[in-house]
Amino acid sequence: MHIPRVSHAFFAVVLIGLGILGLVKGDFAPGWQPVPESLPGRQALAYLCSVVCIACGVGLLRSRTAELAARILFVWLLLWLLLLRVPWMVVSFSVDHWWSACSTAMITATAWVLYISIGNDRNSGFFTGDKGLRIARILFGLGLIPLGLAHFIYLDATAPVVPAWLQWPVFWSCFTGGAFIAAGIAIIVGVFARLAAVLVTVQIALLTLLVWLPRVVTGDLNAFQWGEVVVSVLLTACAWVVADSYRDGPR
Repeated sequence: MHIPRVSHAFFAVVLIGLGILGLVKGDFAPGWQPVPESLPGRQALAYLCSVVCIACGVGLLRSRTAELAARILFVWLLLWLLLLRVPWMVVSFSVDHWWSACSTAMITATAWVLYISIGNDRNSGFFTGDKGLRIARILFGLGLIPLGLAHFIYLDATAPVVPAWLQWPVFWSCFTGGAFIAAGIAIIVGVFARLAAVLVTVQIALLTLLVWLPRVVTGDLNAFQWGEVVVSVLLTACAWVVADSYRDGPR
């Protein structure tokens, strides 16, 4: 097994775990939700999503199949974003729909960055060239902004999960939301983009470790918060891949 970068390996392992979780639940794993109950073939699609996650995750861990796995994952997520997330967000602009759309956009952007990073034809096409990489990063940045806005809109839900030892829960909730928005704008416009990508990776990782991990240990989580734990780990992996894509560029 050959791993081009640690960030790619971590994302692949998280992807495999997501697929296994979906198979165990017999439903869409967090990160794919919500999916309308009225969707035709919903149960079969849930299992297919899990299989795609496992297959692509395993494929990313092997040098011979990494590029193909990244391509399949990117196409699958792009279709998921365009055919499910965007239409539902247009039909009903509720929190469930725009929140899921922004997280799907970030995961899709990550798969796109992976496809470009692993591929051998970096400068030969729109989707695999430097222009494609720039658009993928912009898509990731766009996903960060609603993530930050949610900290302000739902302050009464975010502040209580801040660990008591940190104190000033309202301040930390607002600070975190502002940092997400600032990082998203920086990545979109390309000003201090590398620094923003690195710092937002650290921020999501710290949220996972300081906010969610202690609650996992104590079991102080409801069903919704368990989903948030999984998504937090997934977005940490996504941010790391995007941040790592700046490695070969100017500081």
